[in-house]
Amino acid sequence: MARYNIERRLERLVTATFTKAFRSGVQPIEVGRRIVRELESAAQVTVKATVVPNQIVVSLSPSDAERFATIDGTIATEFADAAREYALEYRYHFVGPVTVEFQTVPELRMGAFEVRCAFVEGDATWTAALRLPDGRRIALTNETIRIGRLPDCQVQLSDPKCSRNHAEIRPIGNSYMLHDLNSTNGTLLNNTVVIEAVLSDGDEVQIGASVMRYEES
Repeated sequence: MARYNIERRLERLVTATFTKAFRSGVQPIEVGRRIVRELESAAQVTVKATVVPNQIVVSLSPSDAERFATIDGTIATEFADAAREYALEYRYHFVGPVTVEFQTVPELRMGAFEVRCAFVEGDATWTAALRLPDGRRIALTNETIRIGRLPDCQVQLSDPKCSRNHAEIRPIGNSYMLHDLNSTNGTLLNNTVVIEAVLSDGDEVQIGASVMRYEES
């Protein structure tokens, strides 16, 4: 399922706009498949959870790097999102924000590429945000944000199954905690009803039909 998701995501990205750029050389879907394989092979089981690398570096030949540069930021975001979806699918966790970087290696021939993955713990410079159903990102700070139907909620949802004061996201150390406020219809985290839970990068928060994603960077 994870490989299907990443291919579907990348197929949406490589539309007619990028067809000319990717007629030859390294194809984005090939890189996506390799990323999933590298994450799978590097997965480690800890006392609390199974973790996978969060830093991904893709090495390209000069000619391939030139073509990828036209959509560098966009495709890096797509790869990072696909990695998060893969981890969510298998209930894996990251030790820090997911990053994808491209580097040029003169020794590589056109069509050849390498993917390296590493575990890099988050530090004081990390940021977190809540991506709303309409695509907007609400930056999270050291303040509690409330989700609900009331106008004074920092995240206001018009979803009829959302309570007036439905849930909160509270800072806790270097993380954030999702807390349900005795809502009528409950709060789901990754399709499971929760009262409170610490959020991890890529987690999906669902209130009624509204799905939001917690992201770290």
